[in-house]
Amino acid sequence: MDFKNLLNDYSLEAIDLSQFLLNALIGAVLSWLVSVYYKRYGSSVSNRSQFANNFILLALTTMLIITIVKSSIALSLGLVGALSIVRFRAAIKEPEELIYLFLVIAIGLGMGADQAAITIVAFLLIMSILIIKSKLSGKAGSMRRNQMQLAITTDPISVEDINKVLSDNMKIVDLKRMSQNKDKMYLSYALESDSFDNLISVKDQLLALSPDMEVSFVDNSNVAG
Repeated sequence: MDFKNLLNDYSLEAIDLSQFLLNALIGAVLSWLVSVYYKRYGSSVSNRSQFANNFILLALTTMLIITIVKSSIALSLGLVGALSIVRFRAAIKEPEELIYLFLVIAIGLGMGADQAAITIVAFLLIMSILIIKSKLSGKAGSMRRNQMQLAITTDPISVEDINKVLSDNMKIVDLKRMSQNKDKMYLSYALESDSFDNLISVKDQLLALSPDMEVSFVDNSNVAG
């Protein structure tokens, strides 16, 4: 095999800067729209605003990597080697967060591969499904006003006692997270309450279980940012 031809096979092809900038702009807009939707309609009880602020950067970074490595076999092989070494330790608390991360990464992949048309069509289809799903499940509009996040820090006690207090007073009780060490127990709930008086009653009943308990209610709309 001719050595010069072999080098050409592994050389980096020229990248159209104007096309790259256009793809980057489209990718940024699409990922920004995903972040806006996630902040408003996501069901995660974590700080959605802070999490969604990473979407544009993630999409553009993915696009940059794909744009560079697609033009060189050597760089593609190098990327495989790099990914075998690097370990990403992302604190993913709920499956919904992974769905949005994959969607943003897919946008970056599509734009990096110069597949703008199919990326935009797929984006519109996926977002339409998410919007319809959100409407059907009652996530939109005024229903969010009654949804609360409850965080509890307490000495290790019976979780059943806490659940009973919540289920007796709240319309919806959903345990999202539970962790414990030798000294403290940490619980996170998504709740739906009928009134402010309900919250006061729940707080008093929870504190009666353990005087050292820390109870924090947060309006879910505030969590959304």
